[in-house]
Amino acid sequence: MSLPAPLRFLRPVVLGALLLGCSPPGSGQDSGAQLQTARTTTQPPRDPQSGLPFVAAQGLPREARRTLTLIRAGGPFPHAKDGSTFGNREGLLPRRNRGYYREYTVPTPGENDRGARRIVCGGQTRSVGECYYTGDHYSSFRRILP
Repeated sequence: MSLPAPLRFLRPVVLGALLLGCSPPGSGQDSGAQLQTARTTTQPPRDPQSGLPFVAAQGLPREARRTLTLIRAGGPFPHAKDGSTFGNREGLLPRRNRGYYREYTVPTPGENDRGARRIVCGGQTRSVGECYYTGDHYSSFRRILP
C-alpha cells in the first residue's frame, strides 16, 4: 500500500510505535517493563543526605585515590591551596557552617595548573567524615563512600 507523499514520514513512526509495544518471543514481559527495569538498575545509589550519587574510592581516578590517602593522613599536600576553605557557593553540597568544607587538588595529567578536579571534605576527614569528588570544577559532585 502506498501512502500519499505528505504522510510517508508516518510509516517509520507507526512501525516504531508497534515495535515498542512488542516483546521478544518467550520473554513473558512487555518492553515497557523491561525499560523500567533497566532504568532502575542503572541508577547509582544516592546519598540520602545530599541526594548526590555515591562513588567508591576504587571508582575514582588514580590521582584522586592518592589525594584521598593524603587527606586521611593529614598531608603533606603538594599545593598551597590544599586544605583551604571551600565555600559551597554552588549550593550542591549539604549546607554547613562556613569553614566546614575543605578542598584538595586532584592532579590532572597533562595540566600545567591545578586543573578542574578536586576532593572536598567536611567534618572529621581522618576518620569517617564526608568527602565529595568533582571532576568538573564544582559543576557536579559525587559522594565518596566512606
